[in-house]
Amino acid sequence: MEVKLPVLVMLAMALSLFSIASAAQVLAVYHDPQYYPAACAGFNMQNSGVMIAGVRDELWDNGRACGRMLTVRCAKPANLYPHPCKTGVIKVKVVDYCRQPCNGVINLSRDAFEKIAILDAGKVWVDYS
Repeated sequence: MEVKLPVLVMLAMALSLFSIASAAQVLAVYHDPQYYPAACAGFNMQNSGVMIAGVRDELWDNGRACGRMLTVRCAKPANLYPHPCKTGVIKVKVVDYCRQPCNGVINLSRDAFEKIAILDAGKVWVDYS
């Protein structure tokens, strides 16, 4: 049985739409300066780099979020800043806990936020998985 290329292309497109649709959406902000020292023991600049995040209770999971990798994409504005989102997806490592009051569910490093959104926006809605 021969599988045609258009069928494979359609299948790949459907699978990619499913993964985007299944992502959760939360508010993301950025933190400046960097997170270190972090709430997650053993994480530092040498082993975690600058693509990092702190998370609020919803994702913290009693500390089990430490070291977890999140895939994050800017979805839409969270304020009146026009067109804050940049194209692309980033991966960040959870290295910190964002205690209340915390302005976002995901508190990205400045470097990470800048890859997906314009810094002046300050906050955006993101899809993550």
